[in-house]
Amino acid sequence: MANNPPQFLLHHDGDSVAVAVDDLQPGTLNGASVKEGTLHTAVLNQAIPLGHKFALKDHAAGEAIIKYGIQVGLASQPIKKGDYVHTHNMRSYRWEASRA
Repeated sequence: MANNPPQFLLHHDGDSVAVAVDDLQPGTLNGASVKEGTLHTAVLNQAIPLGHKFALKDHAAGEAIIKYGIQVGLASQPIKKGDYVHTHNMRSYRWEASRA
């Protein structure tokens, strides 16, 4: 990846999702964390549109989704590592918190 730009970014090491920096197709990709600059690889199971999230780990239903080093949502159903993460399988933490 030394001469190639990253295909995805995560904001912090430890985030459970990453963001596509281009329209991505299934397969092995290279990325990096913004804060730490750590290089990462991921295997996508599905196509991911530019600017959208995918899972870096398996998530159980109800499990926190971490981006920017903070909880941004909850898995509304099980999500497998490499799957597209969006409104069909995630609820915004802000929305969940407003219901409490």
